[in-house]
Amino acid sequence: MTFGKGLAQGLAVTLRTMLRRSATAHYPDNEPSLPPRSRGVIALQEENCTSCMLCARECPSWCIYIDSHKETIPATTEGGRDRSQNVLDRFDIDYSLCMYCSICIEVCPFDALHWSPEFAYAEGDIVDLTHDMNRLREWMWTVPPPTALEAGSEESKELASFREKHEAGVRGPGPERTEKDAGEPA
Repeated sequence: MTFGKGLAQGLAVTLRTMLRRSATAHYPDNEPSLPPRSRGVIALQEENCTSCMLCARECPSWCIYIDSHKETIPATTEGGRDRSQNVLDRFDIDYSLCMYCSICIEVCPFDALHWSPEFAYAEGDIVDLTHDMNRLREWMWTVPPPTALEAGSEESKELASFREKHEAGVRGPGPERTEKDAGEPA
């Protein structure tokens, strides 16, 4: 063994990397190109939210706060019953607690929550990291469209059943329409 072989190898590595061009990204001037489906912040599509509270109950860090109230919708037909509907008053996410685990997005049955690739939402005070539904709604515009299915893959069961009903002449959910009813507006 020669004395100083490790030192010579270390200096060779230093010289090789010293002569290469730097790979540093100058972030504020050049924004990085993010990979598809990257996780930035959670965006809220408010009109899809029914205040079912599934996202808040399933969140392991309890960072989602939801408040709502019930409103009565009068019956549309004579003799029909009035319906009640939840109306969203508050939907806040505390990003100082959020683990970005995606459980809330996966359990939402109405596709009200989506991942947005927006990642520049730093705040000077930790209290300002609790974002309300107005800010979450603004991020909805940055959500990319869903990716297309791979060639040769089968479509989802929900989409297949919708296509079958649509081809059979049924318009949306509800009772089957007869040929007599097909000409009348819904």
